[in-house]
Amino acid sequence: MAEPRLIRLDGDGTSLLIDTRGPGVPLVRHWGPALPAGIDLAALADIQARPVPNNALDEDVPPSLVPEIGFGAFGQPGLAGSRADGTAWATAFRLIDTECADGRATVRLEDAAAGLTLALMLEVDADTGVLASHAALTNTGDGPYRLDWCAAAVLPLPAECGEGLVFDGQWNREFHERRLDFGQGVVLRDNRRGRTSHDAFPGLIAGRPGFGEETGTVYGFHLGWSGNHRLLVETTVDGARAVQLGELPMPGEVILAPGESYRTPTAYAAFAETGLNALSDRFHRFVRGRLLRWPSGAMRPRPVHLNTWEAVYFDHRLEQLTALADRAAALGVERFVLDDGWFGLRDDDTTSLGDWTPDPRKYADGLDPLIGHVRELGMDFGLWVEPEMVNPDSALYRAHPDWALALDRHPRPTGRNQLVLDLCRTDVSNFLFDALDRLLRAHAIAYLKWDMNRDLAPAGSAGRAAYRRQTLALYALLDRLRAAHPTVEIESCASGGARVDFGILPHVQRFWPSDSNDPVERATIQRGFARFLPLETMGAHVGPSPGHTTGRRTSLDFRAAVALFGHFGLEMDVTRLDEDEATALAEWIERYKRLRPLLHGGRMVRADDPPEAARMTLGTVDAAGDEGLFAVLQMASSPYRIPPRLRLPGLDPGRDYRLRLAAPAPAGARLRTPALEALAADGLVLPGAALTSSGIQGPQLWPATALLLRAEAVKRRQRRTG
Repeated sequence: MAEPRLIRLDGDGTSLLIDTRGPGVPLVRHWGPALPAGIDLAALADIQARPVPNNALDEDVPPSLVPEIGFGAFGQPGLAGSRADGTAWATAFRLIDTECADGRATVRLEDAAAGLTLALMLEVDADTGVLASHAALTNTGDGPYRLDWCAAAVLPLPAECGEGLVFDGQWNREFHERRLDFGQGVVLRDNRRGRTSHDAFPGLIAGRPGFGEETGTVYGFHLGWSGNHRLLVETTVDGARAVQLGELPMPGEVILAPGESYRTPTAYAAFAETGLNALSDRFHRFVRGRLLRWPSGAMRPRPVHLNTWEAVYFDHRLEQLTALADRAAALGVERFVLDDGWFGLRDDDTTSLGDWTPDPRKYADGLDPLIGHVRELGMDFGLWVEPEMVNPDSALYRAHPDWALALDRHPRPTGRNQLVLDLCRTDVSNFLFDALDRLLRAHAIAYLKWDMNRDLAPAGSAGRAAYRRQTLALYALLDRLRAAHPTVEIESCASGGARVDFGILPHVQRFWPSDSNDPVERATIQRGFARFLPLETMGAHVGPSPGHTTGRRTSLDFRAAVALFGHFGLEMDVTRLDEDEATALAEWIERYKRLRPLLHGGRMVRADDPPEAARMTLGTVDAAGDEGLFAVLQMASSPYRIPPRLRLPGLDPGRDYRLRLAAPAPAGARLRTPALEALAADGLVLPGAALTSSGIQGPQLWPATALLLRAEAVKRRQRRTG
């Protein structure tokens, strides 16, 4: 056994200190700002020894990396399970080994009496400070062990971090932020839908009360898993506060045979001292550097999409689709994506899922005529698929009704008129791979929009709960497909944003955060999404007006300004645009193409606008601080006749910037001061310090309009000496 010691992991201004000197489960002594290089780690750990309060056990049981039930940790356990006879329900792990190298620490624990070993793996990324944590439990006993809970991470929060930010939602309204006070007790966020879910995104932010975009100590947590999950924050009566994240197994879902192991998904966490912008920047850089896997190894400019769904729905006619492609190409679209309705006998959502061959009534000569036309216009071709699903009215289901997830002698409830295929079965996964492989080999398809339009109920396979196996089988199928077709990009769509997480991210390159293209809704949805994920992974489309999901009417400029801060695309029948609309849209497409290196490589920032301003100010600034792009989204009318000044965070306070409009001022904007008039002309040269702190007086804006600003550094300011 290695000498028990204090393990220090550092990365990008963050330090994690793990105390392995005791005989049991290690303790976290520090997680937060970087510790000084020469600090006495033992002294730092020792001053945290807690007194034993009255009416307590004689020996203190401090919060550990795995709180253990049964021996004095009376809160939420980090591990729960038992054997068939009810034994091994309590554990008392002892340290057997530690390893530490290259920013990674592995701690191995054993409870010989319970017949269990537990390995904890923690890593702090040197470039971003993001902490990745997972656990692996092995049954070393003679009989099976039923696992009910094993946290991927148990991490302490400072007592002063008493406010949380969680993400609620539903279809068409994902990623809505809600603040809450932790108080004493447990804040519990469970998801049992079998996919990441619309309503319980596995992310949480905690911080000092009142934390904002630019101020306050904050901690962020996310579970990289596309199935059932649990997030909890517990504040015990002794004042300790901790966060737990992990997969949420259903009863009997994880039963370990002797010698068998269970590995948790990976939990990710980060710390920032200066608010949400800094926290998101850590996650974004981590995603870009560690999780995203682009075809050919590097991101190419994210192409402008046209997705056909809201243009034609199921009404596929070749002449209409070619006309749509013609107009799209003329506007500057770079990828044409054929959505639902191309296969089987698919005239509505009641039929043909599982029958992945072109509908002979709509595509008498197959897909090649349309694909050839699209490619001749200079665009990539993409295709919608929903491989995990099957309609009862399909050739596949009639041939293999046993291929659906089900429980014998129980109902098979449908959702969107479909059932879920049992990917745990090798024959099902092989069938799906073969069907998709044939499509991709037969056609020049550059992109798959991979949809998944229902929750798992019941997720039964061979009589047992199969949520975990289904999720792992999905990952394996995606990996197999990407290995066979390494140049094909894949989007994760699940009734919009019901499968957005770091777990599926290494297998895909793009998310569809919501089926709503209404810019008023999307602005809020995209804000929540971007807390954890960078803009290049977020599909953001200009839809029609009125919006198909809300009926709201909005201007083309507002719709485009909101979609600009993402992976830009169109979701409309562009053949119906008049010439003025087509010209304006083409200008927005060209603007996106010019700006996408900044949008998809820069640092995302938001301003702490006062609530009464009824606006969102967001932007991206390049890594060198040479330029920034900002949008002021006026979401509603304000009670103020004169709006509060606009601050543009993220710019270098030591440099001067030329600030000008990046797009024409919206209808209703009143540029009635010399400074505002200058923005529309040659611009204003202003110190970065003024733009980030005191700000500039912005114009009055109508609701549902946007002002786009560009800041470009003109010189480095000289420091005064002497």
